[in-house]
Amino acid sequence: MSDIIDVQPSADRMASLKTVGIVSYALHTIVALGAVLPGLQGSLVLLLIALIVDMVKRDDAAGTWQESHFRWRIRSVIWAGLLYVITIPLWILFILPGWIAWFVISIWFAYRIIRGFLALNDNKPMPM
Repeated sequence: MSDIIDVQPSADRMASLKTVGIVSYALHTIVALGAVLPGLQGSLVLLLIALIVDMVKRDDAAGTWQESHFRWRIRSVIWAGLLYVITIPLWILFILPGWIAWFVISIWFAYRIIRGFLALNDNKPMPM
């Protein structure tokens, strides 16, 4: 028996991870567009589904270039969520500044999702 571990991920594993990434980015895109475009409200449920899938599957991507995409998506959701919560007082005290803050956060979130989607499509990792 050999103690050598195969660190080269299989083509099937990489394809499966990429499919998970595409589905996750697609769900994030629906939510991001819904946050920016009036009348196209994405569901928080879709965002939570994508986040849970990413958290469950990220260990499968450990040691591959796709690991950075799982980290990228998870961080994007967590940061956007924190920023939305922090700016809730703007909605309570002043409607317009709250709307502007959430619009800016939504644009930032959409940018991160689109940037990640394009990198995944090109088989490139995301920066730390």
